[in-house]
Amino acid sequence: MEVLASSSASSTYPLFTLDNPNKPFSFTFNPIIISRVHPWKSFPVKKIEARLLCRILCKRTNLDNSGSWRSSTNAICKHKFVFHALCRLNKNFTSQSGLFAIRHGHLLRSWNTSSHQKVNSHSQKIREHFSVVFVRLVAAMLLVTSASVALSNTPSWALSEENLLFLEAWRTIDRAYIDKTFNGQSWFRYREDALRNEPMNNREETYMAIRKMLATLNDPFTRFLEPEKFKSLRSGTQGALTGVGLSIGYPTESEGSRTGLVVISATPGGPANQAGISSGDIILEIDNASTESMGIYDAAERLQGPEGSSVELTVQTGPEIKHLALTRAKISLNPVKSRLCEVPGSEKNYPKIGYIKLTSFNQKASAAVKEAIDTLRSNNVNAFVLDLRDNSGGLFPEGIETAKIWLDKGVIVYICDNRGVRDIYDTDGSSAIAASEPLAVLVNKGTASASEILAGALKDNRRAVLFGEPTYGKGKIQSVFQLSDGSGLAVTVARYETPAHNDINKVGVIPDHPLPNSFPKDDDGFCGCLQDPAAACYVNNVQLFKR
Repeated sequence: MEVLASSSASSTYPLFTLDNPNKPFSFTFNPIIISRVHPWKSFPVKKIEARLLCRILCKRTNLDNSGSWRSSTNAICKHKFVFHALCRLNKNFTSQSGLFAIRHGHLLRSWNTSSHQKVNSHSQKIREHFSVVFVRLVAAMLLVTSASVALSNTPSWALSEENLLFLEAWRTIDRAYIDKTFNGQSWFRYREDALRNEPMNNREETYMAIRKMLATLNDPFTRFLEPEKFKSLRSGTQGALTGVGLSIGYPTESEGSRTGLVVISATPGGPANQAGISSGDIILEIDNASTESMGIYDAAERLQGPEGSSVELTVQTGPEIKHLALTRAKISLNPVKSRLCEVPGSEKNYPKIGYIKLTSFNQKASAAVKEAIDTLRSNNVNAFVLDLRDNSGGLFPEGIETAKIWLDKGVIVYICDNRGVRDIYDTDGSSAIAASEPLAVLVNKGTASASEILAGALKDNRRAVLFGEPTYGKGKIQSVFQLSDGSGLAVTVARYETPAHNDINKVGVIPDHPLPNSFPKDDDGFCGCLQDPAAACYVNNVQLFKR
């Protein structure tokens, strides 16, 4: 038994003609009623011809072995059907011909060749047309998606010049900040809310909105710099500034619950140094303003000012509290001082020691260290001492370049974020000029930031022996970014680990050996402690380089 169905475009509603050689019969129905199985009278069937322009579903039937078409219930006809008509794809295309065959118990025995060819032809047309339609649909979807993304990335309203400056600061934090959770907040949501709700009608309001945004990060080292402050910061890294010559920080955990700001270092010869302020002292007030809740950068701005102007400080040294009036001066930041120390009676054990005092990492630091090494070498030194005490850091790249001077190879520092190591700074020895002579490094709690990177690299690579006390423990790195109006952002971009994967933040670099409490910080005093065995600060020059 075979049942064939073909279609042609000739009528609005389907006309089904059921042909029987013995009992010609035709039956026409409206295709709206297709949801239930209609009863049929029994008659033999050989061929079904369908003429339609609209879509129909299927007509379930039951064909017995004699070839008769019988009416059936839904239960009986559950798995049997006759045909599906081809569908109109759009107003310009209609299926003109189709061939559908249903087998009932036997293989199909014969085909209408011409109908088969028509089916193949129109099937190809359907596929070609469908491909065009599909491509157009995909292209339209991509266009709509791209437009949606573009619109979602910027607010739907017009942006003012002040809005654009705020967005510039927002993008800088978005790209550079170490904590990609942004202190547990939706950074994109904050942007949208700020643009809608924060007043930005003038530059001062915009600056206030930027400061408020940074405050949500709860990071004292990430801060906004107005144009004059940004300019002052740059001048400080380039070699000079006007102030009292203090480097300050927050009290560490080892210093207990003391309030105020701690002195990391006092620039030798500066106003603060001449007044007797030293590392470890606590600044309680600046011009009668308490430092208990004052940020370090706010304090630094208060300490700086025009040359010749005065600033009043309340300083605690141990149990003693002092009130000091200091006159601001231009602080020359020549980062390096060097001296040759000759130790009598030590002809076989480092009789000539080159002492290098490195006070900061500005743009001149690594070049100045190289120059000092060359000068000392011309005097035939046998060993070096690198003094990093009270060096509060500075430019990260200068710390890296200074490490390369002393190392023939090895890792200098690992740069990490919340997901782990993201970058490695190392050296192959191509920049080394003093990689063989014995080296001792002096550190204290005023040794911070870039100087801790250098000390950790020299210790972990077993290039130097460290003497002193644990360093400050500032294990995070800030980068400075300039905004389009001349203002800037200092942003915490990473934390670092020493080559031995030690995270020194709030811990510091631990030295190999202590120094006597009375060990001096100036070059003259240092040489005296090596030369006079009776001095309280005496250190044997052999022990100085013994691991």
